[in-house]
Amino acid sequence: MIDARKLDHILISLKKDVASKTKNGFEDVALVHRALPEIDREEIDLSATFFGRRISAPVLIAGMTGGHEKAKKINENLAIAAQELNIPMGVGSQRAGIENEKLAYTYSIAREAAPDAFLIANLGAVQLSKGYGIKEARKAIDMIGANALAVHLNPLHEAIQPEGETDFKGCIRGIEKLSNIGVPIIAKETGAGIAREEAVLLEKAGVAGIDVGGLGGTSFSAVEYYRKKAGKGKLFWDWGIPTAISTVECAESTKLQVIATGGIRNGIEVAKALALGASACGIALPLLRRAVKSSREVAAELQRIIEELKTATFLVGAANVAELKNSDVVITGKMKEWLESRGIDCKKFANRRMIKWK
Repeated sequence: MIDARKLDHILISLKKDVASKTKNGFEDVALVHRALPEIDREEIDLSATFFGRRISAPVLIAGMTGGHEKAKKINENLAIAAQELNIPMGVGSQRAGIENEKLAYTYSIAREAAPDAFLIANLGAVQLSKGYGIKEARKAIDMIGANALAVHLNPLHEAIQPEGETDFKGCIRGIEKLSNIGVPIIAKETGAGIAREEAVLLEKAGVAGIDVGGLGGTSFSAVEYYRKKAGKGKLFWDWGIPTAISTVECAESTKLQVIATGGIRNGIEVAKALALGASACGIALPLLRRAVKSSREVAAELQRIIEELKTATFLVGAANVAELKNSDVVITGKMKEWLESRGIDCKKFANRRMIKWK
């Protein structure tokens, strides 16, 4: 049963260490400090445009759950925080609500609690190869009054999950068919990252954005390992492309809005992601753990991250998000090795202001 599986995922994520053992890559990224920022921290503007909507900060609540009665309160608390802070929010895969209308309320509560927030519906790409199309996508959108639709790409999770569906043939064609549905389509990985080759294919298919969902955050292989004690779940615990690397690959190869999700835990990492080309950053597990308690705790965690982002923005001498995205970044270590082996010049990130200075 889908709803039982959804509950398993929630409980395991809350009780077990399901984090990737591989870091998300931002440890190899350094923002260049400015001893003379020449700005007032209190005047920094963190507002950003997110698929045509003005939001208060380039941070969003990543899609996590739904499809079980215990998920209702979680989505409600997340949505209350999204409404209060004027930031976007996604919900988890809505297949359960589409196939069993009695579970739709576990998702629709998000719109009830956040009447003005930018909400992101969620369908699995693999379902597009099994008959899902415009009808089901429209149901998902209407279920929460969504402003965008995420199509999640989770081949790793499906391959590890005992009940997984691994026939991904036709997914890109299915995504193409959704491109004119009336809301932006966001291609979203769920923990293993997106390489530039897929990013280019997705751009051609008509998506408006990419959520890299990179390695470094929650590992669904780990979740499945605890759920079924599947040996291959342990083996593939750290499979994928780290978030920071995936962010650069997608941003450098397309003109799409890129969302960096995957192990983002503080405002410095958000700042680094934005400087690498992301338009926003998604936060998941830390908010899930607070959402089981209260919306107040969710909002407090998000406010902490946003305040840290503001300080990092101040320390690189940026007055707003646009200037932050053009700040100097030094890439070293394994990330540099990866990017340069893929033909991406890391020096250009480190010398943006030098070019202007000359």
